[in-house]
Amino acid sequence: MKICLREPQSRVFTCDHRFRVLVAGRRFGKTYLALTELCRAAWEAGRVAWYVAPSYRQAKRIAWKPLKAMTRRWWADQPNETDLRIELVNGGSIALRGADRYDSLRGEGLNLVVLDEFASMAPEAWTEVLRPSLSDRRGAALFIGTPKGHNHFYELFQAAQGTDGWAAFQFTTEQGGLVAESELAAARRELDERTYRQEYQASFEQAGGLAYYAWNRAVNVRPVTRNRDLPLVWSLDFNVDLMGSILAQVRPGFESVYGDSFPVKRRDVVEVIDELVILDNSNTAEACVALARRLQQWGEGHVTVDVYGDPAGNQRHTSAGSRTDWQIVREFLARADQYSARFHVPSRAPAVKDRVNCVNAMLRNAEGASRCFIDPRCRHLIRDLSQVQWRADNHGNTLAALDKSDRTRTHLSDALGYFIEREYGMRPQVGDLPGPAIL
Repeated sequence: MKICLREPQSRVFTCDHRFRVLVAGRRFGKTYLALTELCRAAWEAGRVAWYVAPSYRQAKRIAWKPLKAMTRRWWADQPNETDLRIELVNGGSIALRGADRYDSLRGEGLNLVVLDEFASMAPEAWTEVLRPSLSDRRGAALFIGTPKGHNHFYELFQAAQGTDGWAAFQFTTEQGGLVAESELAAARRELDERTYRQEYQASFEQAGGLAYYAWNRAVNVRPVTRNRDLPLVWSLDFNVDLMGSILAQVRPGFESVYGDSFPVKRRDVVEVIDELVILDNSNTAEACVALARRLQQWGEGHVTVDVYGDPAGNQRHTSAGSRTDWQIVREFLARADQYSARFHVPSRAPAVKDRVNCVNAMLRNAEGASRCFIDPRCRHLIRDLSQVQWRADNHGNTLAALDKSDRTRTHLSDALGYFIEREYGMRPQVGDLPGPAIL
């Protein structure tokens, strides 16, 4: 078997330390490196190598198909599709496992274990189960992944740099050589600074504290004048304690990637004109009435309304009766000739972290550019962006959830986030460059 690796991957592969920790940016080639490590470790009779992902499903989705393609000519028999195990003609075996039920991994001695995305695993999967499985065979371990704050992966990486028998490596996506510079440039424009550093530069970023850390009142707050030539954006967050929605407009600024035939929205500017806030026992019908009154105050005639918001409104009922929140909104906008409504509501809500990151990227991206501006009259939204924090557990660890202890907070920023994530969520525009191969 002849293996072709790029120089950064080769440095990890040829390192003779028993325990290695690789921190790398997205699309560095971590999974391909992991599979080559598994093949090498299982290349003798009786040797066992495992690939462990945060869950069984992830292991199968990420590595099973490429592992079968890589090892096909050396199969001793057909792969076990249930156990995700391949027996090789030389007597070795490779298996994929999930760390979500790590107690079930006990019992088998290992020559190598690769822990992929270790930052997303319970550290006990290593300390209580997998580390003991290496002892009788003097097996080795390779930890790989992208940073996820200052958690156990960060601590392992730091400890590996000063411990005998351990080696630590850190590479950016660019150093991996698999992603085109045009895609990296696109990511810098579309992502906020912290997310870009973490995901592409393999930097351990502390995610605690303020959720909207890119917010700068001096930069992002300025008077906004309604331009009636532009469609009106109405984005809602459905609640009872506080029914909040924002009114915005988008000044288009397209940029071409593959010539003029493929424009993308990388230069759009979002302007939040106003907010609609109803406190205490509010409901969706009142939010609709508030919209009508605000447009009447503005003297709007016929208006095109692009509607965004929480997909949970398709099941949630904040008003009396059997109609869902989105049914109430649709019926309201359909009744009046004044509105031409276009709905942009996904079937599933985006992850909170993704939604917050998208807002941060519009407030200030990795190039230092701001593309979201908010009128001073939006007092609740401004307070949200200034005050909303991540929730922490009893040990002070940051959770992937917002602190909602103040019932008046998060709702307006959530409404903004539903719109921004839907329109400006990270979407790959350029493919990877040709990668390494196994011959």
